[in-house]
Amino acid sequence: MASRPGRLGYDSQSINSSNKSTRIYRDLDLFFKKKGTDSDVGRVEDIQAVKRSIRNLVLLNEYEKPFHPEIHGGVRDMLFENMTPIVANIIARKVEDVINNFEPRARLVSVRAIPNMDNNAYEISISFYVVNAPTELVDLSIMLERIR
Repeated sequence: MASRPGRLGYDSQSINSSNKSTRIYRDLDLFFKKKGTDSDVGRVEDIQAVKRSIRNLVLLNEYEKPFHPEIHGGVRDMLFENMTPIVANIIARKVEDVINNFEPRARLVSVRAIPNMDNNAYEISISFYVVNAPTELVDLSIMLERIR
């Protein structure tokens, strides 16, 4: 008797011809580099796509994303405050919140905001796992400094 859906002995692996069961994350390359084969815009994939997305979320200001004012990092407002450990902790908390709320592809491990008094900036160190690659810890470092 042949196996049919809904019967014992039938599983998804027996009919799945793919070697990979994970999803590939793709985003547009925001540097707009051309692909080598044609004049189309290049793409970034997997870990690089998630890193760029996190960086964009952290640096996004309130009301910069059309029709979604709730999506923003909120860290630029804190850059004009006095550099204290409390402000560094608030910045780290805001980065954690925006990643946990708006980036489902990343599983956050830690966020550290390190004040750099000489350059009047903060170095944000983010450690996370990409959902498709849970064995590889990814480190991302973003330098936050005042523009004006």
